[in-house]
Amino acid sequence: MNEHISEILRLLRNLIRIGTVSAVDLQRGRCRVRSGDNETGWLSWLSARAGRSRVWSAPSVGEQVLVLSLGGELNTGFILPGIFSDSHPAPSSSADALHWSFPDGAVVEYEPQNGALKASGIQTATIQAASSILFDAPLVECTTKLKTATLEVTGGGALQGDVTHSGGRFSSNGIVVDAHQHGGVKSGGDLSGGPQ
Repeated sequence: MNEHISEILRLLRNLIRIGTVSAVDLQRGRCRVRSGDNETGWLSWLSARAGRSRVWSAPSVGEQVLVLSLGGELNTGFILPGIFSDSHPAPSSSADALHWSFPDGAVVEYEPQNGALKASGIQTATIQAASSILFDAPLVECTTKLKTATLEVTGGGALQGDVTHSGGRFSSNGIVVDAHQHGGVKSGGDLSGGPQ
């Protein structure tokens, strides 16, 4: 009788256990968790989506998680990440922000209190679209160098500083300004006519 009670209590204790990730198999999408003196087998972790739309965010070794075990057997469980801990504290104290911090120091955050979307600490960024990309804002600012294959300005504008043109033709109002002729040219101090 006592053995049956002990077994029932063991299974109840194992239904939900807290532990830390001890190993991760990225190829199979599995990890192991150490909880007290126990270490689980290779278990799947829960994801926000795992159907036609899928989300990938692998747990890391040392991350604190919950093990949810079917029937109380640890090796039939699923891993629910993640729980902040002393070694991995919360990266923000905002009440409303959505914040991602990455091991290389990169941060992606949206803070509703000031309406600011921030991506910082990244090395490169790539956005690919088959049709078009729209930037709709009163001001789009590039602080250093902007390189583009073609450029079309439809609303006017102004240039400040030196501009260098090399190769190809430079046209203004149908006239190639770097290879045109002037009519009415006379010797002396008279001015030439307009470009042709």
